[in-house]
Amino acid sequence: MIITELVNRIPVLEIHGDNNREVAELVIDSRKVTENSLYIAMRGTVVDGHSFIGAAIEKGAAAIVCEEFPETLVENVTYVQVKDSSKALGHLASNFYGNPSQKLKLIGVTGTNGKTSVSTLLFDVFKNLGYESALLSTVEIRIGEEIIPATHTTPDVITINRILAEAVEKGCEFAFMEVSSHGIAQNRIEGLHFKIAGFTNLTHDHLDYHKTFEEYLKTKKRFFDQLEDTAIAITNVDDKNGNVMLQNTKAAKKSYALKTMADYHGKLLEVDFNGMLLNFNGKEFWTTLTGKFNVYNLLLVFGIAAELGFEQDEILQAVSKLKRVSGRFETFKSDGGIFFIVDYAHTPDALENILDSINDIRTKNERLITVFGCGGDRDHSKRPEMGNIASKKSTLAIITSDNPRTEDPAQIIKEIEAGVEPQNFSKYTSIPDRREAIKMAIKFAEPKDIVLVAGKGHETYQEINGVKHHFDDKEVINELWKLMSK
Repeated sequence: MIITELVNRIPVLEIHGDNNREVAELVIDSRKVTENSLYIAMRGTVVDGHSFIGAAIEKGAAAIVCEEFPETLVENVTYVQVKDSSKALGHLASNFYGNPSQKLKLIGVTGTNGKTSVSTLLFDVFKNLGYESALLSTVEIRIGEEIIPATHTTPDVITINRILAEAVEKGCEFAFMEVSSHGIAQNRIEGLHFKIAGFTNLTHDHLDYHKTFEEYLKTKKRFFDQLEDTAIAITNVDDKNGNVMLQNTKAAKKSYALKTMADYHGKLLEVDFNGMLLNFNGKEFWTTLTGKFNVYNLLLVFGIAAELGFEQDEILQAVSKLKRVSGRFETFKSDGGIFFIVDYAHTPDALENILDSINDIRTKNERLITVFGCGGDRDHSKRPEMGNIASKKSTLAIITSDNPRTEDPAQIIKEIEAGVEPQNFSKYTSIPDRREAIKMAIKFAEPKDIVLVAGKGHETYQEINGVKHHFDDKEVINELWKLMSK
């Protein structure tokens, strides 16, 4: 593609060199530059891409997009000056791949909890409705039946546009995307055209990155502020921040709720570990998903599908066929009668939600044993809060390691323990080794008891001192149960 086509609709300050030059690919990492590529120099928190312009040209870059021209301009290289390289990148990527987000219906889901579940459930519902779709989530990226492993909540905008272009080529009509606060803050959704934006909730998380809750809120809100007037914004108005998301949006405003009046209203009629009987907009149906948080997830799925023009009965029929998302309230019963639940809950709100859901279902004749930890190199303030929630709402809470990363697991555990109230001191213990903690839970459990292993869900690794070791909670539970029941 030639440079003039690439910079279409981008506010360019100055171009130096041939703007009809052909560009073979877009690159943001100077080490990956190939012959005739366009290198975009971006200012990061640690390194400044402008320092690598020379290295990119040496490797064959035909064009450079930057915020400042280098002192020496190399002949036969085209330089494009923009005000903000990271914002320009999204539009460059969209143009390079033929603006794929305009050729299909792109739906973005944001919020603290439920993003992965809602995005994945939407993908599965539309499959049940007979449509080929794309999915961009934390767990996996899918184009129809093809699965691409995912590494970040929101991939870089070049990757997003490449995936969407491939989805268009393969005949997909819809794409469902998890939109993280990091992705919004780092302009990784810039230049994308969203048909619908969904908001789940906003609670304590990522304050290691955003520093304050207000900053985190503003970042999420930016997603809705940037929507076009042809888009639809649908938010959870039971969450006090639901209406905040809609304050400055140009999009059509829609709502969903269980407790308040809304366009899409839900009721939980019956619940057990096998599923729930629900009523959405006056229509009853059964789902194998369980837990109050899943009522909200399904209600958002229902609202989005309805806003896309599908009949409500048709949607609920597709919803009732859904299976649980991997690592989200995933349940299995041992042959010894112990009930195991594996869940990704790694924030205070998510942990409280799942414990409340379990306590709503159990008869109190069964004990609830919770194994959990907190990730290292992340928000410290949520640790004591999670210690308080787990010890208060469980029969026994076993505090252990999650992904300690570069932190000392013992120090993380100490910070979690600080939140346990004196009346709950007898209801918790600490075992730094996660495998040993799960082993202790199995040993303590009796038939009919419930063991919740929280925090890692679908993850198949544990990160210790920067190294990822294979660790799958479900595998470990099954392996230990077999060994211990011999």
